[in-house]
Amino acid sequence: MVRVIAHGELRQYVPGKIVEVHGEGRTIGEIVAALGVPAEAMAAYILNGEQSEAATKVKDGDTVEVLPAISGGAGGALEGIRVVDLTRALAGPYCTLMLADHGADVVKVELPGTGDETRDWAPPHINGVSAYYLMINRNKRSITVDLKHPEGKRVLERLIEGCDVVVENFSPGTLERLGFPPERIRAIQPRAILCRISGFGQDGPGRAWPAYDLIVQGMGGIMSLTGQPGGVPTMVGVPEADMIAGMFGAFAVAAALHARERTGLGQVIDATMIGGQVALLSRQAARFFADGTVPSPEGNVHASIVPYQTFRAADGYVNVCCGNNALFERMCRALDLEDLLDDPRTLDNAKRIASRDHVVSRVEKRVGGMTKAEVVRRLREANVPVGPISDLGEVFADPVVRHLGLVAETDHPTAGRVRSPGIPVRMDGTPPSVRRHAPVLGEHTDAVLGEIGYSAQEIAGLRRAGAV
Repeated sequence: MVRVIAHGELRQYVPGKIVEVHGEGRTIGEIVAALGVPAEAMAAYILNGEQSEAATKVKDGDTVEVLPAISGGAGGALEGIRVVDLTRALAGPYCTLMLADHGADVVKVELPGTGDETRDWAPPHINGVSAYYLMINRNKRSITVDLKHPEGKRVLERLIEGCDVVVENFSPGTLERLGFPPERIRAIQPRAILCRISGFGQDGPGRAWPAYDLIVQGMGGIMSLTGQPGGVPTMVGVPEADMIAGMFGAFAVAAALHARERTGLGQVIDATMIGGQVALLSRQAARFFADGTVPSPEGNVHASIVPYQTFRAADGYVNVCCGNNALFERMCRALDLEDLLDDPRTLDNAKRIASRDHVVSRVEKRVGGMTKAEVVRRLREANVPVGPISDLGEVFADPVVRHLGLVAETDHPTAGRVRSPGIPVRMDGTPPSVRRHAPVLGEHTDAVLGEIGYSAQEIAGLRRAGAV
């Protein structure tokens, strides 16, 4: 017998989350199809913990997990919204990725011949296509337009006439030099929302400064708080300054679309990387404003809670968080540290903070003699917040990640089957979806130009002129 586990929305097709079927000699695809699961509803197959293909044959005793696709759908919350995407690199494309995942028709305008610079950011690549580009440009359509060419400017004007949103992350002043300042965009389409993403704003003392993620992480305070006490300032391991700017930009676009329902008019959004970093300072900023303390790196500990930190197990690391006395008591019982419950130094959190070294050393010694899995199992059974520190191989094998469909797959004409992080939210009324692969440069030029009124002869003329 073969054990089949259906995750997430796929449970509607399977009688129970787990079923056992006769599968010796059959392929994964054949088994799942026999259960009535549509092919378009599936994102990936996991055979005995490893990513596998539908054509893989199974044998008795195997376990097959089927992950739901967040794909092929329609009716997202932003369906019917057209976005003219004048972005490149990361902050802007991440903003438009979020809009596209929720159903917007994102038309990515790129320079003929080269396109978005991330197309060349490789290795790594997948069959010659930049993996970086593939990760952040799904669900978009690509057209090539030379915005310095007079006829290219006319193409952009006609795109704006029929759009709801324009997103750009040029250096401040570039859009104006191209002949499309905000007032002209408003004149072309009063309902259009213009979202401008930059490092330090469209005006003010930082408008001319170049911005990369590392620079802004440093200037925004995040790096001063990250790392081990006494160590060098450390950047976050993902380009979060870019991504957070894109997230806030997308949120502002959604808010502006809602406001437009009342006013009938669009507006200009000034989203900045530095603004996103300052917004993330949260409790550390509260501490600074409360008493003037300038926080420094704390490593993986919490200044106000003990224990709330990383511990080294025999085969890796785990995080344990005991935010109140009840959790501390349950942790002690789960880890066979009951003697700490009678210790006057651990009676409440304030006393545990004063005796941090004593408490932490006891937990360290106990956890150090156990595997990650054993620590996690014991504490989860006791309902104590705990989790392993996972590398990416472990992340994408995690049953929670699988269940939530947090791996998206698309078929790219050059790269083949492409996996990327899925959509992090689910909505039962207007679900987000992965509908398109990251586009080939200019893949949709003719189609989009036709939609805005150009004839085939006119499109040919634009190509001859070098405008597209």
